[in-house]
Amino acid sequence: MTQEALIVGIDVSMTTLDVVILPTGEAFSLPNAAEGWRRLVRRLGGKRLEVVAFEATGGYERGLLKALVEADLPASRVNAARVRAFAMASGTLAKNDKLDALVIARFAQALPPRLTLSDPVTDALAELVTARRQIVHDLTRTANQADHAVNPVLKRSFRRRLRGLEADLKLIDLEIAKAMAADQDLASRGQILRSAPGVGPVASATFLALLPELGKLENRQIAGLVGVAPYDHDSGKMRGQRSIWGGRKPVRDILYMAALGAIRSKQTIFKACYDRLIANGKKPKVAIVAIMRKLITTLNAMLRNNTAWSPA
Repeated sequence: MTQEALIVGIDVSMTTLDVVILPTGEAFSLPNAAEGWRRLVRRLGGKRLEVVAFEATGGYERGLLKALVEADLPASRVNAARVRAFAMASGTLAKNDKLDALVIARFAQALPPRLTLSDPVTDALAELVTARRQIVHDLTRTANQADHAVNPVLKRSFRRRLRGLEADLKLIDLEIAKAMAADQDLASRGQILRSAPGVGPVASATFLALLPELGKLENRQIAGLVGVAPYDHDSGKMRGQRSIWGGRKPVRDILYMAALGAIRSKQTIFKACYDRLIANGKKPKVAIVAIMRKLITTLNAMLRNNTAWSPA
């Protein structure tokens, strides 16, 4: 008799991994540290697994993911918002760590998630890119505070903080450039991406770090991952406006800026497409989203075919 494939759900916190296995219902806890990851791999090793699912938790899941990938176990980092919506839809209103692990397992059982791609080089780049995004956010907030501060002491304090953040940003940009240049595959793919209009060093590093599926999926799939694929909003005879939803916001934010750059570039298909959409009555925001979708699917094809940008 063939053993039924197991679904593993893990709730990740700073110090603990709460694990539930379906359909057996086995549940246990382990420390979220190297020893806990090793014990989990030993415990799951040799079993027929369909997926080991866990939510993204701001970095606390990175060690777990690395251990699972190195052990060749089917790891999947799932979207926390989708899991919570699934819990609400299934009537699970209570929330605790063990129950969260069970909900994650049931989510993966009902809606089999895509396995997460991971490798040490990409993970290291993702850490730098994420830190850069956080520093840019802090820079914007601190600059606003400095502009609105009245007290001279506060103004000087905010200015000092700004100078420190600007120095940190330059340092991280240098580290990102070093990381991109140190790996031949990253350097090659980054060069291909940067050949496209609107795509600079920050955008190319972000796409490679936070969207490792780029160049490996179909265009519709990659647009959905980023969150620029249009979804219907119809009911009966009513035909609602198509809209985008979900996706990876950090990637989408950078893609937005890249699309603006591509639109500003003269004599490109992106500017021509944007101008045509506006001429046909589309709102600027709708037209920009269309260019974002066109740009990311173009980049996807470029990496898939290992081909630099060409106006043709």
